[in-house]
Amino acid sequence: MQDPQVIIADDHPLFRSALKQAISACIEQANMLEADNFNELINQIEQHPSLEIVFLDLHMPGNDGFTGLAQLQNHYPDLIVIMVSSDNTPKIMQTAVDFGAAAFIPKCSDLTTISTAIACVLSGGIWLPENIEINQEQQNTKKNHQLAKQLAQLTPQQYIVLTMIADGQLNKQIAYELQIKETTVKKHVSAILLKLAVNNRTLAGLAYQKLKLTPAENETL
Repeated sequence: MQDPQVIIADDHPLFRSALKQAISACIEQANMLEADNFNELINQIEQHPSLEIVFLDLHMPGNDGFTGLAQLQNHYPDLIVIMVSSDNTPKIMQTAVDFGAAAFIPKCSDLTTISTAIACVLSGGIWLPENIEINQEQQNTKKNHQLAKQLAQLTPQQYIVLTMIADGQLNKQIAYELQIKETTVKKHVSAILLKLAVNNRTLAGLAYQKLKLTPAENETL
């Protein structure tokens, strides 16, 4: 059996079906997997190292805003990530590209548009809907790019520790959950602060929180 190349991570079966149609039109003999939550996505990626492209729902179970995108960028930097969502605000689409997505496809898109987006990504481009310009000069974009680079410098273990810091956990709790020594956690924290260029764990946690959608943005989903 051919190794899977594409995985669709979305908790809406109808949209997964639409994506499968579009992918089949763009990728000859495409072999696809599906996941309806983020944990399942990670398990599938671990089991199938041949995967090349991930279609990631912005707000699927286990994925809060751009946290899933950042984790995939950190743990599996060779994967191409295409974000999908029912939200089509320019700010959110631009932010997805800032944090490393190769495209952002609104769920209201027709099959022709989805196919166009996939074809663009396969040719090495970055795709956003026609009415949205990719702006690399905005101040927020520059800050997002900087944060994305900093997060990419973390080791996978350091990234996990950062998520736990952002969740308010103490070193002792982190050590217990990860089954490592507290001194090891302290070393990870020191490395995280250095790579994120911040002075304390509170600021490190706040940097991670920037990946999440604000309440106002969540209401549009």
